[in-house]
Parts: sequence; C-alpha cells; structure tokens
Amino acid sequence: MLEDIQLVYMNVKILRFWALLYDKNVMRYVCFTLTTIHVLTQLLYILTTNEGLIGIIRNSYMLVLWINTLLRACLLLYDQQSYVQLINDLRCYYYELRRLHDPYISQLLSRVNRQGQIMARGNLFFGLLTCIGFGLYPLSSNERVLPFGSKLPGINEYATPYYQVWFCFHMLITPMGCCMYIPYTSLCVAFIMFGIVMCKALQHRLRSLGSRLLTKTQLSKEINECIIYHQRIIDYIQNINNLTTYIFLIEFLAFGALLCALLFMLMFVDSTAHVVIVSAYINMILAQILALYWFANELREQNLAIAVAAYDTEWFTFEIAVRKKLLFMILRAQRPASILLGNIRPITLELFQNLLNTTYTVFTVLKRIYG
Repeated sequence: MLEDIQLVYMNVKILRFWALLYDKNVMRYVCFTLTTIHVLTQLLYILTTNEGLIGIIRNSYMLVLWINTLLRACLLLYDQQSYVQLINDLRCYYYELRRLHDPYISQLLSRVNRQGQIMARGNLFFGLLTCIGFGLYPLSSNERVLPFGSKLPGINEYATPYYQVWFCFHMLITPMGCCMYIPYTSLCVAFIMFGIVMCKALQHRLRSLGSRLLTKTQLSKEINECIIYHQRIIDYIQNINNLTTYIFLIEFLAFGALLCALLFMLMFVDSTAHVVIVSAYINMILAQILALYWFANELREQNLAIAVAAYDTEWFTFEIAVRKKLLFMILRAQRPASILLGNIRPITLELFQNLLNTTYTVFTVLKRIYG
C-alpha cells in the first residue's frame, strides 16, 4: 500500500532492503558489521595519525558522518516498532484524507508526494556526488591516500596490495553508508511534510464551515471532530519528536563544528580539485540541514495558522457552548506543536540562521589567527 505514497515509499524501500525496517535478514548484519569495522579503523587512525591539519579535519568529518550513520541505524533498530507504527499512522491518515475526495486536499496530497519524491532523489543525488568526491580525492593527490583515513593494526595500508584492497573496501562501503544515512533523513523530513498537510487540511475544514449549511447539532459535531483531529495532529508531531529530537541535537552540534572546520580547510587546500571536493562536502551538510529546518519551520507556522483559521469561522455568531470549544482550540493552537532540538528549542529557520552566523563568526576568528 505504500507504493501509492511516494512521499515515503523510496526511503522505506531502501531501509527495508538493508533490513533496518520491517525485515530481519543477512543484509542487516552485513551493513552493521562492515560499518562498525570501518568506524573502528577510522578511530584508530585519528588517534594515531601524524597527518597535518587538513588531513585531520577531513578525516574527522568522515568519522563524524560514519558514526552518525551507525547511530541512526542503531536508533532505527532500537525504536523499530515506533518507526513502523509512525509509518502505519501516516498511511492511515493519508488514505483517510484521500477518501474525502476534496479537490483541495487531493491537490495537497499530490503536491506533497511530488515534493517528497524530488527530495528523496535529490538527497540521494547529493549522496552520489559525495561518494564520487570520496573516490576522486585520492586520485587528485600527489601521494597515496585513502578515501577515508583508516588504520589496521600491524599492517601498512599504503603498501601494495593492502592499499588496493582497502581502497576497494572503502568504495564498496561508501554507497552502503549513503543508503543507511540519507533515507533516514528523508524519511524524517517526509513525516514532517505530511504533518504540514494535516495542518492545512484542518485549516481548510475550519474555513469551509461558513460555506456549509449546518444545523446547530451538525455544527457542534463538526467542531468536536475538528478538535479531535487537531489533537491527532499534536500526537502525531509528538511521536515524530520523541523519535528524532536527540539525534537532531547531536547533528546540530556536530555539523555546526564540521561546517566551520571545512570552511577553515578551504584556506589551506592547494588544488582546484580539492576545493571542488570540499565544497561538495559543505553542500551536502547544508542540503541535509536546510531541508529539515525548512519543513520543521513550516510545520510550526502551519500549526499557528490553525488558530487563524479557527478565528476566521465567525465563531462569535455560534452558540456559547460551540464558541467556547473554538476558543479553547484557538488557545491551544497558539502553543504550536513543533519538532524540538533535544526537547529544548523548536527547529526553525531562525535557528538555522543562528547556526550559520555562529559558524561564520568562529571561522572568521580562526582565519584571523591562522590566515
């Protein structure tokens, strides 16, 4: 049934292929084993390397990406039932809206499916570019380097044939890591996008009350159903928040530091190829963060807009009992349900701007010191 919901279908299909959702097969153990080995070799390299500042920054970026990938996979398995239930809730709510046969809501569903599909493909394309960047980086260097800094105890990984074998291993595991990392972000953003659709559907339902000839009993029943649906939206957003709030906090802290480090790294790279590759790394970070923060901000705004839609119903002409219900709904909507960062602060575009401002400020200080 998910084939009809292109908003999440591609992401769920990829995660299911790697047995991170629904299925449990050998693919889960393959990706976990290889990723864990890779992260351990990266940690050993970072702890023992004598490489210069540029190499340390670049390989720290890789290490954070791979640790984040492994962490996401662990969270998916640990909270698998919750993620599956959230997908099932989305599917039920989707078909419930489609059964209304309302032209406006049908248009919303078509648009969100198209946006979700474009976003999933776009993120995978950025992942492909990053994979190519990982592979091209060693080829653009004057000496032997690996796509990722990693070290095996007792082995010189730059000697033949270990270098060739380890290079092939890195290029094999890179697409696997992208397929573990990127669909998770796209799936979380898809959950948020559907929450926006639910908010707009409720606004449309409230605004259409004035154009429908309803008796007092029917009007009271309709308002009750709107309140129930509003609570369903709040619960849905809270479920998303419970599953993602701390991983988003970790990414916020890690990627803010990495973005600053990569900008700093651009000061020291000595070839056009390296500039292009580092720029691709920066674009990948910004694309991942911007998509999340854009739609999380939109979700908060659409929750606030529910209060405006409820006020536009000419509530002051209704019976006192109905009027009180609408006023309570307006008051609740003015405390919008939001996706939070570590259950502390709502994820908004203002927060994204603060991240960029802080990153650039630190980068400017480093540039003055080391420039």
